[in-house]
Amino acid sequence: MSMNDLDKEISELKQFIIDLKADRAATKEKEQREAWTKYVSLTIVIIAVIAAVASQWGGKYGSRTQMSQAQASDQWAFYQAKSIKQHLDEVTLAQLTRAGNTNDPALAKTIQKLSGDLARYDKEKADIKTKAEALEKERDDANRRSGKMGVAISYFTVAIATASICTVTKKKPLWFVAMILSVAAVVQMVLGWTL
Repeated sequence: MSMNDLDKEISELKQFIIDLKADRAATKEKEQREAWTKYVSLTIVIIAVIAAVASQWGGKYGSRTQMSQAQASDQWAFYQAKSIKQHLDEVTLAQLTRAGNTNDPALAKTIQKLSGDLARYDKEKADIKTKAEALEKERDDANRRSGKMGVAISYFTVAIATASICTVTKKKPLWFVAMILSVAAVVQMVLGWTL
């Protein structure tokens, strides 16, 4: 091997090392420039976890809405049944009073029982109505909370999509949009909890 060949190989090796160092420096510079994308990924995970919490709460409030509605309907049906019984007793009492013998002790006992039942029905209906209205109030409250959680979940979903697009396109402003949407979603969650 001649000296020229050796000089040529050393020169090529030096150039290779220079190119390798330049490539490594460019890679490091690119990594430093795009280090913020790690934070975007972390943000996506955090948003997803909070969205899962909102989803659980939304489901809880949705179930509570349905349960309260069913219980209120049951109470109103019970109220209606009491009203029907009361009406039947009123008609029976009116017929017995008009057509019956007032000296008959059995008839007098039946009339007294019907009169007592009629007085009791008004109190029972008032209690049933109070329970039904309380259940309707609980239903409406749970429905408002569920609605707020639904809005929060929608905001979180859009925030996750926006942040995901940000990681692909490397457009930093999209990350800020995703964080703003997440803050709006958290506000909706807090409103849902505190209503």
